[in-house]
Amino acid sequence: MVDDDTTFQLRMERYGPQLLSGLQGAYGERAEALFERLTGAMRDAFDSRPADLRVLDEARLLSPDWLQQPEQIGYVCYADRFAGTLAGVAEHIDHLKSLGVTYLHLMPLLQPRPGDSDGGYAVADYRQVDQRLGTMDDLVALAATLRRERISLVVDLVLNHVAREHEWAARARAGEQKYRDYFMIFPDRTIPDAYERTLPEVFPDFAPGSFSWDDELQGWVWTTFNTFQWDLNWANPDVFAEFVDIVCFLANNGVEVLRLDAIAFIWKAMGTDCQNEPEVHELTQALRAVLRIVAPACSVKAEAIVGPQDLVAYLGQGKHFGKVSDLAYHNSLMVQLWGALASRHTRLFEVALSNFPAKPASTTWGPYARCHDDIGWAISDSDARGAYLEGHTHRAFLSEFYAGLYPGSFARGLVFQHNPATNDRRISGSLASLAGLEAALEAGDQAQLSNAIARINLLHTAILGFGGVPLLYMGDEIGLLNDHGYRDDPEHAADNRWVHRPAMDPAAVALANADPSTPGGRILAGLRHTIGVRKRLPHLHASIESRVLPSPDSRVLLLTRDHPEGLLVEAYNFSEDAVELPSYVLRSRLGDTAVEQISGYDYSLLPETLLIRPYQPLWLTAG
Repeated sequence: MVDDDTTFQLRMERYGPQLLSGLQGAYGERAEALFERLTGAMRDAFDSRPADLRVLDEARLLSPDWLQQPEQIGYVCYADRFAGTLAGVAEHIDHLKSLGVTYLHLMPLLQPRPGDSDGGYAVADYRQVDQRLGTMDDLVALAATLRRERISLVVDLVLNHVAREHEWAARARAGEQKYRDYFMIFPDRTIPDAYERTLPEVFPDFAPGSFSWDDELQGWVWTTFNTFQWDLNWANPDVFAEFVDIVCFLANNGVEVLRLDAIAFIWKAMGTDCQNEPEVHELTQALRAVLRIVAPACSVKAEAIVGPQDLVAYLGQGKHFGKVSDLAYHNSLMVQLWGALASRHTRLFEVALSNFPAKPASTTWGPYARCHDDIGWAISDSDARGAYLEGHTHRAFLSEFYAGLYPGSFARGLVFQHNPATNDRRISGSLASLAGLEAALEAGDQAQLSNAIARINLLHTAILGFGGVPLLYMGDEIGLLNDHGYRDDPEHAADNRWVHRPAMDPAAVALANADPSTPGGRILAGLRHTIGVRKRLPHLHASIESRVLPSPDSRVLLLTRDHPEGLLVEAYNFSEDAVELPSYVLRSRLGDTAVEQISGYDYSLLPETLLIRPYQPLWLTAG
């Protein structure tokens, strides 16, 4: 039997160099001392790791591609809106299992500041659970229950900032220099004004600027997001050491994936937009190495909602290839899905995906159609030009379309954070309302209703077929609409993103299960069926990339997944038209016959064209 000393030493030999390299990239000559300091902290965390989690560590080391398997299905929700409390979540596991869920992301659940907390992202205590949801003991119990059901618990770790009420901030205000150094505090506007020249505003409507005056501090503190969210000074090694303790604490309490929130913002550099700086990737590599040593069953996911040109770096490029985050959101895919639905045109989609550099084969995308946040139109001007579009004009079109302002739009969304200086307009709205279900129900039009449900099915099938861990946002499985009641809640009224954060409706779930002819029932049945198909297709292992196959019809997106067991060709009709797709493009890859995996039908590819119904997805393998 290998003893603990040997196990720890072997892991240090394997991942210690990655930890030290990341620290050196961020802290230079201070890295060696920090490395020695962290070694003791990691050994303490390793020694205190519970026995059942150590077993999971060994299982994950034997199956390092566990997050890449086609069986992986993600589900994202606020615990209180899904089930009231953490204990309540455990009572709804049957619903999750009916969807095949293996990855459960509970939105911010650590102790937030009182009142407005930016949806829980202003954390006052990383070691306590929001008391409205339960206790840390409840979280540990829920994690154990989920683990028995083969569902991994995912929790947010907010890296860029803490709440003004956090102990570190309170001690900074009390004058303790150690904790003042945890933040970026300036006596006057000289340096903040120099930074502001190149900083974009995240919330120009209700939190303009990136610095806030605090009377108790007698200084200007960096606040990228809100005045009550104080940015941390990650250039201070003490901040990194604090987070090593926090990540080990959460991992040892059963968290299996840490979602690194606002990761792109953590490093500040004068003269830049203070996003995506090289040190971000050095620090991410170092944090991941800590987990590989202490708790290798725990993975990290980058919440990097950045432009396409910056995204792949969060999975690793160059010297960081395969050494930073294990997962990352594919927000560009999400944007292109909505863009193609609005335009009924897939050329920009083809260009954007084709321009993506390859990700490390050991890493995983998190494809999604909607999430808790707004939609920012992250479309680069260069990609737009490649599709013969003007980027600014196309982004403006999408904002108007999904706000329901464009003639003929089926969407019911809200403009979020209009920036008059740039005319940037993001969009809030639930998947169902943006896809046309709300408008169809209002009109009582059965044809509109069928198209809306078909769009929802198309979006779900696209994220299930892209490869990675597809992320289903709570309520989308039954077509929950916008919740305009958010305006009646003083804590939410100023932030229209709450329109797409409705509480789960148990009656709607029951109806969808009982009556598959209802809109919710049709959506749910279609989703469950496609998830079942996904789980049996090896082609959807996340080590394989989805590649663009140029389509002879601009309404249809074609993707290929070239797996050792065979080729999968996916076709998605993004229009309400029936499309006669020339068969040669499929026949040249699949031969004369194909099996359509979703329907189970055999297709002959010998006729000149293949009919694809409005909004129909096809997953084709060789017959």
